[in-house]
Amino acid sequence: MHYDVISLLPDAVTAYLNASILGRATSSGLISWAAVDLRTFGEGRHRQVDDSPYGGGAGMVMTPGPLVAAIESCTAAEEGRRTCRILLSPGGERLDRELAGLLASEYTHLVLVCGRFEGFDERVRDWVDLEVSLGDFVLTGGELGALAIVDATARLLPGVLGNDESAGEESFEGPLLEYPQYTRPRAFRGQEVPATLLSGDHARIARWRRDRAVERTAARRPERLKDPSTLSPEVLDSIKRLDFETPEE
Repeated sequence: MHYDVISLLPDAVTAYLNASILGRATSSGLISWAAVDLRTFGEGRHRQVDDSPYGGGAGMVMTPGPLVAAIESCTAAEEGRRTCRILLSPGGERLDRELAGLLASEYTHLVLVCGRFEGFDERVRDWVDLEVSLGDFVLTGGELGALAIVDATARLLPGVLGNDESAGEESFEGPLLEYPQYTRPRAFRGQEVPATLLSGDHARIARWRRDRAVERTAARRPERLKDPSTLSPEVLDSIKRLDFETPEE
């Protein structure tokens, strides 16, 4: 997968993508990316990328010329890539596990367009394929949303997490939230690691984890358990046994 992140803050994008798991995935060639400085496509002596809105109003609006030029520069040499051009927008489709999975499986090239100021000239939307939002709130720019898309999709690619089972066991990979995790020390400020996890009985541990995940999901995201067709027989068994009332061991 290759990512192009179009931004007025390319250094912020670079710092995040060079770190930790994404940095290692880049070094090993599992992903590639470019932080595209929108300012280089600015117009006039001052490389202007924004202007006051027609009709009046507070703030500035990003002009279409630099944004479209930047998008076109990222797609000029497609070389067989399956590209999706994404505009980060509060009014876009909500980023969730299904969308991340779709982007990771259907495309080999994501162009992520980050806004600033009061928004985009409406005509820019003719040059994108999808608008995506992190939720019903407004950020000062699209960089956090773009990085969230990179992170959420890259970790689904083979080899990026190192252990391919990790992605399948995490929160939102299936209807259940993730079960509680423990590590050393066995006792911490009066709290003990549950005895089941120390038993060495793998079947018992698997059931304990599933039960705890059901309880956590029922308490925090009950809507994820409403459709029985999305639940495995094991999860249905846990729901029946627990009735969402059995306390954690």
